[in-house]
Amino acid sequence: MPDLNEVTIYTDGACSGNPGPGGWAAILMAGGHTKELSGGEPDTTNNRMELMGVISGLKALKFPCKVTVYSDSAYIVNAFNQNWIEKWIRNGWKNSAKAPVANTDLWKELLSLTAIHEVTFNKVKGHADNEFNNRCDELAVEQSNRYK
Repeated sequence: MPDLNEVTIYTDGACSGNPGPGGWAAILMAGGHTKELSGGEPDTTNNRMELMGVISGLKALKFPCKVTVYSDSAYIVNAFNQNWIEKWIRNGWKNSAKAPVANTDLWKELLSLTAIHEVTFNKVKGHADNEFNNRCDELAVEQSNRYK
């Protein structure tokens, strides 16, 4: 099997009010190239926009890749790195409080994309000194503002 192309994806989501107008962003970097993606919705939540950033970044890939995702969302990073998703699936998409997992539609879509790619999730500190996280935040806020 050939080596997978390595891709770095930074993502972020923003929401003005929760729920409210929201935006998401992803920056993809591979082979010396960078691509910025962003979008938004008029009535959404911050967590949905965080998920859409990762989903949109992975959907932009045209073939299976080795992907390193950087997100300031503990919600997303912990879901994968602390095996929350496996527990949710085992429990019929119920959380530890036996309530339905929020955003199941997006979690299932993200899970299907992580089955295509070899994905590693890393937490970055939001609104700090990471230029790519800051740029994602800027793009996501711009998108959120479009729906105000």
